[in-house]
Amino acid sequence: MKRAIGLVELTNITRGILVADTMLKAANVELLLAQPLCPGKYVVMVGGDVGAVQSAVRSGKSAGGAENVVDEFVLSNIHPDVFQALSGCTEVKQIKSLGVIESYSVASAIVAADTAAKAAAVQILEVRLARGMGGKAVVSVTGEIGAVTAAVRAGSNAIAHTGFLVDQLVIAAPHQGLHQALF
Repeated sequence: MKRAIGLVELTNITRGILVADTMLKAANVELLLAQPLCPGKYVVMVGGDVGAVQSAVRSGKSAGGAENVVDEFVLSNIHPDVFQALSGCTEVKQIKSLGVIESYSVASAIVAADTAAKAAAVQILEVRLARGMGGKAVVSVTGEIGAVTAAVRAGSNAIAHTGFLVDQLVIAAPHQGLHQALF
């Protein structure tokens, strides 16, 4: 069976804690992330076999209530670079060109990052999750300009239909001072 991750993003913390408990009780999954984010949202991420993750996310959404669920996903084959970017462990040696995707939800940013990484030969620099950003999330990638352009386009297109895409940007050769300020 494939390994998968699932995420439920909620509008409030108390409902988020309930959803985390419900998801863990619903299926044999591992808790990867359960924490509050700005502005008072809560995110729960689990991993495991595809069927178990799907069951956990369905149960979590139900326990959260439609009025409290901001966004959700199940990704059955996430790109390995996404995990490093989520934890802030990506080593940034050089930024050839810079691509940025800004989103209104954590879940959509992770989907955009995964899609971008699979679409072109880029390095995911960071997936910044709604901490101190008013609930927004940002994905940044680097690589050759053509690859970055293709990755940003693919990642943005993957979430455009959700209404969560805020903006996107590609800079061909960012100034070294910007590199130092960002990473």
